[in-house]
Amino acid sequence: MFAGLFSPGPNIILLTASGARFGFRRTLPHVLGVAAGVGVTSGLTAFGLGALLQRLPALELVLKLVAAGWILWMAWTLFNAARRQALSESDRPFTFVEAVLFQWVNPKIWALAVAASAGFPGGLSPIGEAARMASAFSGINLFVCLFWTFAGSLLTFLLTTPRAFSLFNSAMAAALALSAAMVFL
Repeated sequence: MFAGLFSPGPNIILLTASGARFGFRRTLPHVLGVAAGVGVTSGLTAFGLGALLQRLPALELVLKLVAAGWILWMAWTLFNAARRQALSESDRPFTFVEAVLFQWVNPKIWALAVAASAGFPGGLSPIGEAARMASAFSGINLFVCLFWTFAGSLLTFLLTTPRAFSLFNSAMAAALALSAAMVFL
């Protein structure tokens, strides 16, 4: 679970970029939203939503298409922000609610939650399993998100020119766009 949550994916890329662009403190609602959303998603998966998705391939395909589309839109937004040299009034980090909702189409979180639910059952009641998975995923992911956001905020010391910042954001946008392809693997 830790390796899956710590490795780069849409959340890590977005949080690192947000930490670099907006700073650690302004990115905290995004961090907390990711931790909460991952907990809800993994808890519902352990409760049985993952089994439903496996039984209804059409629903799984719709989720994958929505996820890939949303990730590509975020990559395009990040790429466009990279071309601007200064923050505009409309630039802001994700809100708590936006970060929670993103987890519903984040394919990496779904894959990790399904794998953890199937591979490491605790023998508890369905509600007990859901609570166990939700708390484990949220707790671990909170520290992972804090780490990557802080790492991003430290990058501001290296990204001292508009060109360097633009290249960083472009690289983050490209990595995010590539992660959209992972939806279908």
